[in-house]
Amino acid sequence: MKKIPVTLKVNGESYDLMIAPYRTLLDVLREEIQLTGTKKGCDVGDCGACTVLLNGQPVNSCLVLAATAQDAEIMTIEGLAQKGKLHPLQEAFVKEGAVQCGFCTPGILISLKALLDKNPAPTMEEVKTAMAGNLCRCTGYSKMFKAVESVTSGLGR
Repeated sequence: MKKIPVTLKVNGESYDLMIAPYRTLLDVLREEIQLTGTKKGCDVGDCGACTVLLNGQPVNSCLVLAATAQDAEIMTIEGLAQKGKLHPLQEAFVKEGAVQCGFCTPGILISLKALLDKNPAPTMEEVKTAMAGNLCRCTGYSKMFKAVESVTSGLGR
């Protein structure tokens, strides 16, 4: 199959790639750019482990053709921490013990970042809605909700 040129902007860096047109954004992030924090779970858009921000919107990267992300701003879990400092959500997840095996955590954190970028003081119902596309089989979510509460209460909620 013929490869096509694609430029992806990931976590503030530009990557010029030659890829097969059928490659998903998830596979290109993991295999070509070597950003393996975005997880491959179900590969059909059901679990949310592969969630990234595409122009500020959370998307299941397993359902996005990489070529359609040409010149879009993409943020993966690796881009969440800035200058070696964890994002407040990451700090809260650690503090509250909201991480078990960690497989779902990158997608959940990215989904929550998108929510807090739009609404820094969401209700718990809004938090639950934002996380609805992310499945966790370990924690039962209560510690995750507590972590988000700790972040949003610090924002004057």
